[in-house]
Amino acid sequence: MSQPNQFSLLSQRRFAPFFWTQFLGAFNDNLFKTALVVMLTFDAMSWTTLSPSLITNLIPGLFILPYVLFSATAGQLADKFEKSGLTRFVKWLEVAIMCIAGLGWMTHTLWLLVTAVVGMGIHSTLFGPVKYAYLPQQLKPEELIGGNGVTEMGTFVGILLGEILGAVLVVQKPNGIAFEAVATIAVALLGLVASYRIPLAPAPAPELKVSWNFIGESFRNINFSRKNRVVFLSMLGNSWFWFYGALVLAQFPVYAKDYLHGDHSVFVLLLTVFSLGVGSGSLLCERLSGRKVEIGLVPFGSIGLSVFGADLYFSSQGFSAGAAALAAGPHLDAFALMVQHGMWRILADVLLIGMFGGFFIVPLFALIQTRCDPAHMSRTIAGMNILNALFMVAAAGLAIVLLGQGFTIPQLFLVTAALNAVVAVYIFSLVPEFLMRFLAWMLIHTVHRVRLIDAERIPAEGAAVLVCNHVSYVDAIVIGAASPRPIRFVMDHRIFKLPLLGWIFRTARAIPIAPAKEDPWLMEKAYVDIAQALHEGDLVCIFPEGRLTSTGEINAFKGGVSKIVERTKVPVIPMALRGLWGHLLSRSGANVFERAFRTGLRSRLALAVGVPVPPQDVTPEGLQERVLELRGDWK
Repeated sequence: MSQPNQFSLLSQRRFAPFFWTQFLGAFNDNLFKTALVVMLTFDAMSWTTLSPSLITNLIPGLFILPYVLFSATAGQLADKFEKSGLTRFVKWLEVAIMCIAGLGWMTHTLWLLVTAVVGMGIHSTLFGPVKYAYLPQQLKPEELIGGNGVTEMGTFVGILLGEILGAVLVVQKPNGIAFEAVATIAVALLGLVASYRIPLAPAPAPELKVSWNFIGESFRNINFSRKNRVVFLSMLGNSWFWFYGALVLAQFPVYAKDYLHGDHSVFVLLLTVFSLGVGSGSLLCERLSGRKVEIGLVPFGSIGLSVFGADLYFSSQGFSAGAAALAAGPHLDAFALMVQHGMWRILADVLLIGMFGGFFIVPLFALIQTRCDPAHMSRTIAGMNILNALFMVAAAGLAIVLLGQGFTIPQLFLVTAALNAVVAVYIFSLVPEFLMRFLAWMLIHTVHRVRLIDAERIPAEGAAVLVCNHVSYVDAIVIGAASPRPIRFVMDHRIFKLPLLGWIFRTARAIPIAPAKEDPWLMEKAYVDIAQALHEGDLVCIFPEGRLTSTGEINAFKGGVSKIVERTKVPVIPMALRGLWGHLLSRSGANVFERAFRTGLRSRLALAVGVPVPPQDVTPEGLQERVLELRGDWK
């Protein structure tokens, strides 16, 4: 049965009004901020005596300052109050802030515009916890990746359009400033209208007593999130992305003007390409993840951020030789600059940084939404926003310090890419699950094409035992990649001695087991560990044959599964792997190269999932019959 496309959510009231409300908010933020940055970069003398480089790093810092001060309060409000009503309050606030900005534009008063920057930061701070806590209330688990992808795409398209229109409007003579003032107020009103269509989203903790001590509450939010290690490290990964993005994007105005020798249209071009990259990466996440929360995409995204961030430095160096001739002349517009040698490589790097950023950020959001305490969802998002703000302030500070020490902007790009590589290695060493899922994802998207049959029968929560035929040493990796959540595999203890596979299975917290004749203590310990894992609500997968098949046929199932369900009454889910017989890591005697030639570079596999069997009906013979039926004739 075909799955609905993620864009179908845009026709449903549970998603569409929320989408357009957040889209218009992101659009207006950037319509205003970009106009201000462009004006202060390309017409600085009539507004301030500060250097353009300082201004382009200072304005984002002022915008995110409210995240540090008010995120804890915003998270409490989003958990305590119904979300559609809170959204309308935030939208009314946006209208008021844009009126203040309009007054600043029309009277040429910089301090009013700076006040509006801080005000829009407050607006975004209040809306952030509502935004990401609303989605898991309204969407099904299998819709979260698609919903987050469309939301992130909408956010960055809104950012893109706001940046383009803001940069274009404000430089129009003689009425550009007036156009800008009217446009921001009009967009705020449209967002307000859209917010009145958002359906009710009940408060998860209406009895919550709001603490106005933002410092103490900030520490409490972060400390609460630290109890769930995977969620907290995902929050840190999310914050790191905003550090990376803030460090790179804040340099674009001066990079476009002083290094690429372009006018404001070149700045808009860079932002356009970056936003298209993030939008396309966000949308591709649903297809690449198979409609589940696939955190294997996070390391993939991180690799791309480092590779193409570093290449942006080298492509900028290559461009500099030709740009030297431009330095003495007028600044070129985007069309004139694109014909210069090396410019397309720079644009490709910017596009791919954005795309891999989408691969990085969307699964992290979905992981946080699915694994944190629902009653604490908004406060978890608020805690993440505090971390985001601190990381972005640190990014602005680092940029100011390094540029003050004589670093060029391309060198800053290279430093950012190197830092990203270090941080990625650190985070993935702390949570090996990310790396495990990446290896599994790579396996089933490069070497194999895996078809999943009734994979939704693998429960999204709660304990269960999975049983499957055992064909090759990669069976566990294929099954793990198909599951929406981690699986504890029960594996022969000798596998743990193999150099690569042993590391993989230890990292995945697999449970070693030995035959009773060989090591009765290890066998009994395995059953104790299995019972503990099921008690904690985990999925446990065993291969009841006890060994790899040497003929391609399913060996007799042993009685271990009965012993497991006698101790812990959980359902047993039969599964069957198809197409792995003859694999390089199976015990097939067939010529591997002949098989590879026959099936092509990517072999076809399938994993069929059967109907759960109640614990009282579990027998080894019955399970073997079900697995054989699921496998059919395709080995």
